[in-house]
This record gives sequence, C-alpha cells and structure tokens, in this order.
Amino acid sequence: MSETFSHRVLPYDGIDDFLAGAVPFLNEGIDAGDRVLAVTGLSTEVRLREALGSGADGVEFVEANGWYAHPSRTLADCLADADRLREQGRRLRVLGEPAWTGRRPLEVLEWQRIEAIVNVAFAETGAALLCPYARTLPPGVVAAARRTHPETLRGSRAVDNPSYVNPWTYSAMCDEEALPDPPAWAARLDIEQPDLFWLRAWVTECARRTPLAEDDLQRLLVAVTEVVTNALRHGAPPIVLRLWTEPGELVCEVRDGGRWTAGSGFGLLPPRADGPGRFGLWAVRLLCSIVQIRTGAGGTTVRLRLALPSVPAMVRA
Repeated sequence: MSETFSHRVLPYDGIDDFLAGAVPFLNEGIDAGDRVLAVTGLSTEVRLREALGSGADGVEFVEANGWYAHPSRTLADCLADADRLREQGRRLRVLGEPAWTGRRPLEVLEWQRIEAIVNVAFAETGAALLCPYARTLPPGVVAAARRTHPETLRGSRAVDNPSYVNPWTYSAMCDEEALPDPPAWAARLDIEQPDLFWLRAWVTECARRTPLAEDDLQRLLVAVTEVVTNALRHGAPPIVLRLWTEPGELVCEVRDGGRWTAGSGFGLLPPRADGPGRFGLWAVRLLCSIVQIRTGAGGTTVRLRLALPSVPAMVRA
C-alpha cells in the first residue's frame, strides 16, 4: 500500500458545508475499497446517508459518543485496525467528528492531546482521517484543531495549517499548568519500602469508602502498582501516595522526589504488535479515566482519575 497518511480538519458553518467536504472524502474511500467509517451524531448520519445514496452501503456508521468514550482506548483500537488493514494492502478511512459537548475541561484537553498524538501514532499506517469541527464550537476548541491537524480541507482542496504544532510540543503544552495541591484531608501513605501487598490493601480500604465499582477498584490497584513501581525504580524518595475524591471522581496521586524522563511521552503511544517494549504507563492510561503527569526539578507527580458512578463520599485519612 503506497497511500500517505493524512489527518485533516474540516471546519464547517452548516450541514451543506459539512457535506461538501465529507461526502467526497467518503466516496473516495468507497471507490478505493478502503474500510470507511463515519463517526458522527444521528442527525448528521441521516443527512450523510441521503447524500451518499446507494454508496452509503459502503460506509460503517458509528455513534460518536460511544466512539469517543475514552482517549487511549479509542486510539489503541483505531490504530490496531489501521495496522491490520495496512498488512492486507487496504486503508483505514475515518470521518470522525469529536464529541465535545458536555465534556469537562480535563476531558477536552486529553482529546485535544490525542488529536496531536495521532500524527505520530498513525504516521506509517497510510490511514486517512478527516475531523469535522463546527465553527460554532468554543473558539479554543477550533483553534486547537488547527494546531493538531497538519492540514485543513477547504472544499476539495487540502491546505497546510500554518499554526500546526509538533505533536510532542503540543502534548507538553497540555501539561504546562501546575497541578493544584491535594486537599489537606486527603488520605496519605508514605512509601518507604517496596511492600506492594500492604500498599494495595491500603488503597482498597480507602477506595471502598467511595462508590467506586469493584471492576474499577481492580483497575485502580493495577494502575497504582505500576506507578509506584516506576517511582521506586526511576524516582527518588520521599514517595508519597495520596487518595481523595472530587465531584464525580476518585483521585489517586503518587509523588516522588525524582525527575522522570519522558521517553515516548509517558505512555501516550500504544506499544505496537511488532515492536519492543512493555505496557507500563500506557496500560495505566487505559485503566484510568485521565492520567496527569508532571515532572521537574521538584520531583514527579502522577495523578490517576477514575469516574465515580454517583456523588462521592469524601475519603479522609
């Protein structure tokens, strides 16, 4: 397969503007025998089907809210599909309209980061990705799209985005803001020896004072074990574990006195099936809703967030 990877933003003012860019993109994939996905809302799907006519049979329609449920999982699934198709001599083509409505600021930031990392992760796949952005979205969302997509689609013509930013530079920009201090009442455990049994028992006891589901508790235990192991191997004392709740979330923080090296963006890239490496921080990102990492001369902080199913009970030491 000789196709070049493309990742373009489609700014649009209304449905006609949307269809003018989306329909030729989808038809091109249908004609080429690509696997063609259209990820969007129901009302837009209806208009796309009408515009495509019989060609709609060659498109797999996917509901946007489900597709955009978790940044790292969506990235991993889509990348695995692109790699598999490349091996078959085919191309993955996705019209993906991100679901921005109702997301908290941290979720928006992580999806914007993924839009940037896509340019690294998919570079060798030959996939074609087109991301429609309504001009009615908040200005910051539209501006970020121009920084995370190398090209803009205008009609049938792709033009370079002058404000496009290197993906790793953009990811670092996402982490420029310092994390707020944990609440004074957060539960605290000082880790002085690698006794993971008692660490897991402590996390379990604290987490069970909240509505965290049992499956999510098991995910948290695996994630915390991985992060603490990293702190013991690559960080420096003191190592402190804290756990508390915020509205709708359980937050678990591991802080140590060392400065970690970023490597491949602290687990932002999924390990490839044909490549070396362990899952490490990538697995942590899969297990948690959001992972925040800050490192510098003052030490390293890894903050894990898991969604709670209802109004949380406060966790106190």
